[in-house]
Formats: sequence, C-alpha cells, structure tokens
Amino acid sequence: ILKPMEVEWMSKSNHGETCIICEENKTEGIHLYTKFLCSDCEKKIISTSTSDPEYSDYVKKLKSLRTPPLYS
Repeated sequence: ILKPMEVEWMSKSNHGETCIICEENKTEGIHLYTKFLCSDCEKKIISTSTSDPEYSDYVKKLKSLRTPPLYS
C-alpha cells in the first residue's frame, strides 16, 4: 500500500520539468526559487573545478535565478 505522499511524489515525477542548465525535461532534481535544477547538472556543478571553462557557463545560467520573471 502506498502512502499518500508517495503517490503525490510519483505523479509529480511523471511529467518532469525543464532544467535551467541543460534545458532538458528531467524528473529528478531540486527547485531553486522558481527554477528547476536536475540531479545530473547539480552533480556536474559540484564536481566542476572553478578554473574549468564550463564552470563559468554554469554560473551564467544560475544567474537567471536572480532575475524575476517579467510579466506584461
């Protein structure tokens, strides 16, 4: 028997969300403010050296967290 929380988690994970780094639809990850960061990209960011050119790309994409959405 599934507990209500498990059912809710499973139904949310079926549709996935778009990662702010790789821009792919993923089902596992974390929310940072209103954005989604997939588990794969989270691991890449953590393991990438700050001197690696990819690291600056990650930082640029993560800066979008500070930019509030513009509604017209």
